[in-house]
Amino acid sequence: MYRIVLLISCSFLIFSCSNKQKVLPYYNTPDFTPLFIKNDKEFHQKVTHTIANFSFLNQNNQYINQQNVEGKIHVANFFFTSCGSICPKMTNHMKLIQQAFLNDTTIQLLSYTVTPWIDSVQKLKVYAEANEIKATNWQLLTGSKAAIYQLARQSYFAEEDLGYTKDSTEFLHTEHFILVDKTKRIRGIYNGTLLLEIQQLVKDIQLLKQED
Repeated sequence: MYRIVLLISCSFLIFSCSNKQKVLPYYNTPDFTPLFIKNDKEFHQKVTHTIANFSFLNQNNQYINQQNVEGKIHVANFFFTSCGSICPKMTNHMKLIQQAFLNDTTIQLLSYTVTPWIDSVQKLKVYAEANEIKATNWQLLTGSKAAIYQLARQSYFAEEDLGYTKDSTEFLHTEHFILVDKTKRIRGIYNGTLLLEIQQLVKDIQLLKQED
């Protein structure tokens, strides 16, 4: 009898754990120390970092700014059209996210060029067509180098603590994809060159879609 009760108890515990919904942490600092929040009071006390306001032109010569991501989940990455190393793989992986959330109005994909002095709107348009970037919710963005680099390093922590202290003139090159929630708070960082991490990112976006 004791053995039966023990088995039932263990089964119930396993069932409860497996059905407990995963909660994504918040990230306030460039070292990406995860911050797990228990209640609203703790949220307001501890979660202080948000993505700053921005305004850049996309591949269709339209201005995209913070209003376009307000109340939406977005994924950001940093690339350049002439990159022959990690960028093609990152673009292909972003296309998997595009496919998973094709024209989903609650999701935005933002790919910022790190060579805006080369990547004009016209170049981004050609790149988009060559890479079959068709989704209306995937923006390739160009603009001021200083503004892009500041946003990347100080808002998205794109290069973690190593990039946070870099001079604004130092070249920005990172494989990171950054997941941002509806309140413009960072909820995840992923290696954009690894398929397994992209698959996890898609799952995490689904989790954020269920958050209040």
